[in-house]
Amino acid sequence: MGRAYQNRKESMAKTSDAKAKVYSKFSREIYVCAKSGGIEVEGNVALAGLIERAKKAQVPAHVIDKALDKAKGGGGEDFSEARYEGFGPGGCMVIVECLTDNPNRTFGDVRNCFNKTKCKIGSQGSVSHMFDHSAIFVFNGDDEDAVLEALMMEDVDVTDIEAEDGKITVFAPHTDYFKAKKALQDNIEGLDLDVDEIQFVPHNGSPVSADDLPMFEKFIDMLNDLDDVQNIYHNAEI
Repeated sequence: MGRAYQNRKESMAKTSDAKAKVYSKFSREIYVCAKSGGIEVEGNVALAGLIERAKKAQVPAHVIDKALDKAKGGGGEDFSEARYEGFGPGGCMVIVECLTDNPNRTFGDVRNCFNKTKCKIGSQGSVSHMFDHSAIFVFNGDDEDAVLEALMMEDVDVTDIEAEDGKITVFAPHTDYFKAKKALQDNIEGLDLDVDEIQFVPHNGSPVSADDLPMFEKFIDMLNDLDDVQNIYHNAEI
């Protein structure tokens, strides 16, 4: 699978307000997760992992606390997940994940990003079949055989495992996320996860030409500027 999972991070880093976007993204996800599963991290494993990732992304404590307080208060916005797929500049494949309290508005905003950059939004499933929906963990290490054995002993369906430059990367089906994470925590001493996420990982890359690059960057920036957009995945090779 290579390092395709870095696509989204590299795209977000191109925006000038990337930090504010990260804060907003985690705030909304924490609110939704806490509202649906409870604000106590001891009883909400998904929330505990989300807060842990937020802290690693240097999201301030007051942003996290505000989202939890909002969920505790009841009422508030009723967010739902929305996913859009299509083809970006140069024919690359794109998946856009959103959390929205107004699906009609969000669809219109995302479609506008596609239309204004001469891209094509598709129907659900039009490109997602060319991605693996994977749990991804990256941490320090070089003995991939030992890691693989530990995961297999816990009956984790490992999709792929790589060791490169002192880092081990584990890919597993997104449905095995919690099981895989617990197996790593229980068997890898001193585990400190650099990456701990569920992402869409493309099967193959699609090179973006120099002529298409400016439009691709505009397209990604426009999507990142939308408050409802949480994640952008693509198979573009820049």
